[in-house]
Amino acid sequence: MNIFITGGSGFIGRKLVEVLRNKGHSVKMLSRHPASKALAGVQEVLGDLSSALCPFDQLVEDCEIIFHCAGEIRNTEMMRPLHVDATQRLLEAVHNEASRTGRTIHWVQLSSVGIYGPPREKANSERIVTEKTTHNPVGEYEITKSISDEMIMQACQDGLMTCSIVRPSNVIGKGMTNQSLRSMGTMIGRRLFFYIGRPGAIATYVHVDDVVEVLLRCGFEQCAKGEVFNVSNDCALEELVKSISIALKVRPPWMRFPEPVVRIFAGAAANIATIPLTRERIDVLVSRTSYPYQKLERVLGFKPEKSVPGCIAEAL
Repeated sequence: MNIFITGGSGFIGRKLVEVLRNKGHSVKMLSRHPASKALAGVQEVLGDLSSALCPFDQLVEDCEIIFHCAGEIRNTEMMRPLHVDATQRLLEAVHNEASRTGRTIHWVQLSSVGIYGPPREKANSERIVTEKTTHNPVGEYEITKSISDEMIMQACQDGLMTCSIVRPSNVIGKGMTNQSLRSMGTMIGRRLFFYIGRPGAIATYVHVDDVVEVLLRCGFEQCAKGEVFNVSNDCALEELVKSISIALKVRPPWMRFPEPVVRIFAGAAANIATIPLTRERIDVLVSRTSYPYQKLERVLGFKPEKSVPGCIAEAL
């Protein structure tokens, strides 16, 4: 099939490109810089997705499936131009192409569970998030991703395109861009890590190979059309920390401090740059939010196969 991928040089996108190429599909991807080594079976088009000068019509010409994996996670000023403005222009190009050929184009959107936002009560509140959970995005990345998802679902109303939306939690694997896990590993390796609050916090991660598999199924399986899927392989924080300790060959942390005490200390030490204990990090370390994969298993017959603790050595 003829496939176009945005974000094809990113952590998730490049693995998706490799799998599609190996399956014999004709793959087209956008790149801001020419690759140092040409990939067999992959057509590179030079351009910047966030630029109005990007050749959108050329990108989607003759495409049957679009994997929209492009995302900006660091530069806040670039998030809206990429996630919202570029998506709008790409949607217009898809509608023009579908009208020209009379063929429906399928769009697979790589989104994020971040659009559901934090718990509305306390950070340590017990919470189960499903695909039906109300959106409550906080932060420019999450807000613009949520807008992008809504735009895509709305664009499918006229029948010229269909869509599937994939929302992973924190994606890990070799070459990952996720720095929070590496930061935790650094603290554990230096024997500076300690638990906060009562046991039972949840770590929400998923291996990149599982995310790619879900993207593929959403691209090619009829039952995925019109559906939204959360993708996470949650585990207990204690299990994750123990696996990191084993990978780093250090004794697992055992100290645990009351959450109110840690929050008071963090507030008092907020202006000390050498103490990386922010309110946001505390929220993560006490979180009891989970993202079950029941819908993924029910509709697509798939559940994450790679244990997060089992893949820690590779990820680090």
